[in-house]
Amino acid sequence: MKSKYLYLLALLIGITFACRDDEAIEETTETSEEEVIVDTETYPDWTDATHSKSAELDYATVFNQNEVLRFDIKIDSDDWSDMQSDLSSNLGGNSGRPGQVTTSDFDPIWVPCSFNFNDTEWYHVGVRYKGNSSLSSAYQSGNKKLSFKLDFDEFEDDYPSLKNQRFYGFKQLNLNNNFDDLSLMREKVGADLFREFGLASSQTTFCVIYVDNGSGSQYYGVYTLVEEVDDTVIDTQFTDGSGNLYKPDGDAASFASGSFDESEMEKKTNEDEADYTDVKSLYTIINSSDRTSDIAQWKSNLENIFNVDGFLKWLAANTVIQNWDTYGNMTHNYYLYNDLNTNKLTWIPWDNNEAFQAGKLQGALSFSLNEVSSSWPLISYLIDDEEYKQIYDDYLLQFVNEVFIPSELSDTYTTYYNLIKDYAYAEESGYSFLGSNSSFDSAVETLKSHAQERKDAVTSYLK
Repeated sequence: MKSKYLYLLALLIGITFACRDDEAIEETTETSEEEVIVDTETYPDWTDATHSKSAELDYATVFNQNEVLRFDIKIDSDDWSDMQSDLSSNLGGNSGRPGQVTTSDFDPIWVPCSFNFNDTEWYHVGVRYKGNSSLSSAYQSGNKKLSFKLDFDEFEDDYPSLKNQRFYGFKQLNLNNNFDDLSLMREKVGADLFREFGLASSQTTFCVIYVDNGSGSQYYGVYTLVEEVDDTVIDTQFTDGSGNLYKPDGDAASFASGSFDESEMEKKTNEDEADYTDVKSLYTIINSSDRTSDIAQWKSNLENIFNVDGFLKWLAANTVIQNWDTYGNMTHNYYLYNDLNTNKLTWIPWDNNEAFQAGKLQGALSFSLNEVSSSWPLISYLIDDEEYKQIYDDYLLQFVNEVFIPSELSDTYTTYYNLIKDYAYAEESGYSFLGSNSSFDSAVETLKSHAQERKDAVTSYLK
């Protein structure tokens, strides 16, 4: 009998230690949908703080302003080959010659990758190419420094135990290649200036990336890490992040009369509901005959659906920094978010790498905006109104007096120059837009001159 009790006791002790061993190799992630058990023997770097959906957004780590982050991306050679075939099929053969673009309106394929940061791995992370001209022009010129988008749970259906994987709380992030920007700073500085002026805008920081596609790790150069608008910007910079978010692209993005097309008002949230009532109302109101027959009613209706003040604030800042590759010249590079706290569509800028220069094609807009036609009614119709025009002018002055201050910008440019210089100098032919180290140096000096020139230009315009 005594031996029987001893046997049972030993069995219970064994079960207890076995349970403890199981706990040592499993980590539980609580989600709103279900409990996810992550096998930390298979995924040893997984922790709740770094990989789980339950983790707090760690802006201090992900958007560290004092360091250049390093990301290492490893892609299976077959998956890499599929990515290249996808580019070739949609953009034409990589001729290594500029100006051979066929089309850039396509959705690049996702493939899984191993993503490493600070000696920690994230598993089966989705990665794809991204961009319009920044993708097609770079690719067609034979430059391998292309932009990427990351989605940390893109392949969760294939790997259910990694469901809702995050990168310090972030689901998606963008690695922008700083196309057509020899200073490598415009994307970051533009986004920061908008946000400092009180506008919703993505957080950014500098990073370098290394890609191993089966042939060893290759340095791809200096990138700008950009926060995804539909992932965290609307959640952290608005009271309620559950409203409709649109990324217009195409003729409908102009809001010109006769242009509305739901298919060009890409929904980034609430897609299944397919409700475009709010953005259709903005189109209807901006083009309403009330504008010429009853201006007070037109303005009241417009202000009930659209954050007019925020748009004029953006327009002023955008005009000062000469960000020409957006509304007013191009039918893309902005978001509209229906802020449920105000029930108004709010403008969110996007893609600033072409800012801080006179511009291409028609060039950057003048301060007067007199050249803007009814093809861009959100600008031309608002600026035609004396009250709105005065608000815009006031924001021009406020922006250069409080945010776009040449001496402070010069210090910022110098700080960033010192931060990224060694990484810029290390960029390699075929993976860089820099022709030489001096081209980087000169571009930074040009930014410093640009700041004072624009401040002087605003002062002259407002006299």
